[in-house]
Amino acid sequence: MMTRAEGDRVTAADGDGRGLVETPEVLDARLVPGAVCCWAATAVALVAGWRGGLGVAVGCLLIGFGVAALMVRRVRAGRPTMLAWVLLGALLIGAGFGLAGAWHAYRVETHPLRAVRAGQRLVAVVELNDDPKRVSGRPFGGPKVMVRAGLVEYRLGGQVVRAGGTVMVLAPAGGWKSLLPGQRVEFRARVARPWRPDLTVAVLRADAAPVAVGDPPWWQRVAGRVRGDFGASAHRALSDDAAGLLPGLVIGDTSALTEHVQENFRETDLTHLTAVSGANVTILLGAVLVSMRALTVDPRIGAIAAGVALVMFVILARPSPSVLRAAVMGAIALLALCTGRRKQALPALCGAIIGLLAWSPNLAVDAGFALSVLATAGLIVIAPGWADWLRAHGWWRIPADAFAVAAAAFVVTTPLVIAMTGHLSLVAIAVNMLVEPVIAPITILGAIGALLACLWSPLATLVLHCTAPPLWWLLTVSDRAAALGASVSLPTGTRSGLLAAIVCGLVIIALRPRALPPLPSPDADA
Repeated sequence: MMTRAEGDRVTAADGDGRGLVETPEVLDARLVPGAVCCWAATAVALVAGWRGGLGVAVGCLLIGFGVAALMVRRVRAGRPTMLAWVLLGALLIGAGFGLAGAWHAYRVETHPLRAVRAGQRLVAVVELNDDPKRVSGRPFGGPKVMVRAGLVEYRLGGQVVRAGGTVMVLAPAGGWKSLLPGQRVEFRARVARPWRPDLTVAVLRADAAPVAVGDPPWWQRVAGRVRGDFGASAHRALSDDAAGLLPGLVIGDTSALTEHVQENFRETDLTHLTAVSGANVTILLGAVLVSMRALTVDPRIGAIAAGVALVMFVILARPSPSVLRAAVMGAIALLALCTGRRKQALPALCGAIIGLLAWSPNLAVDAGFALSVLATAGLIVIAPGWADWLRAHGWWRIPADAFAVAAAAFVVTTPLVIAMTGHLSLVAIAVNMLVEPVIAPITILGAIGALLACLWSPLATLVLHCTAPPLWWLLTVSDRAAALGASVSLPTGTRSGLLAAIVCGLVIIALRPRALPPLPSPDADA
């Protein structure tokens, strides 16, 4: 028979109860090839164009025919075909995503705005997809904001062209920062070529403040009011640094984040805390479920309450692709932590990758998506084994779990971080371990304060006062760690990323926990 054991281990016994051994639970990796194929096919289509996507689709189909022929031969010979079925399914889904990516890339490449000469001026009407984000003014000649938007129409030389597609708007900060997602605006802009192959049709460099030609949806207005009240209550209760940081930790709103705090977080690899991530979702949903359990509420009611909380959080943090990705990854991480069974979490992660790429193909070349997937995979695949090994060597459970999670996330994401930024912090694991205990209290108290801010401001201010000590600790750790200057600048690019990936892969292999020794038989003393 088989019985569950702590963590991801399974205890097996023979019929007479002797020979008990503890073995790791085998991960269900059947969806991993499918997720990898759909991700790779979509990325090739976006980077290489529609012809590249079509070539990938045809290649997957041709290889799929060969695998199908091999399957027929193995079936006739009476051999198992599970691996062949997994490979065939991955190739078929890769072909489908290659065709879909080729179609999206073709629509972008043949968009009428692509025919407009770079630098030419036009009048555009767009619908904002997100909040305007502040960007460094050094490369752009002054304070600027950037926002992704859906193109409605543009006017050029007296001709009105109605066309869809996604554009990136770069504009002066004045007049843009107060706009809400879903709002339609009109403005004059110069056309520039897109910076990345992420299905963006063009970059529109706005000259001045826009003219609103449509109101945002009611739920975005409500979310905007809550965010504004939350920020005001935070500034009444906390110092400037803490008040600017708190909305970033809770809902990813970094509009009031001070420059030196942002630089300290960048230096110590803590910037992931100020973006909406799966950790936010895991903490909030975990708090809801624990509260429901403490109130002895029916588990189904608790699940409904968690679902409602998730929807409210997504609306408050803005339902952009990055937020939806964080919501899905956080829910999967919570599944892994609550059930203790990675076998369920890994297929859920792969299914989430496939679903998110089908809904938003541009995520295939999004660095945030890749970092989130890698960190979640590290939590599921690597961290539990490292935590078990540390506990077996005398570590207490809480520090062992904290170190394992921080180390696993650092190791699996470092190659991509180096390839993009060339930055490697030598104190990242220690800093993340030191601040991890205060993230959950800050997130939960901040979320409560955000809800109370639009109901009764004095009570919200009182609740947010309680976040002052953990925020002080977080700011102090980041400031002292940044002052150490313990970071290394490395060359950016694919070569550096691949070299770092090889090193991190060797580290993972070297630290792979060995099989646990057999447990003594119950009648060993007899």
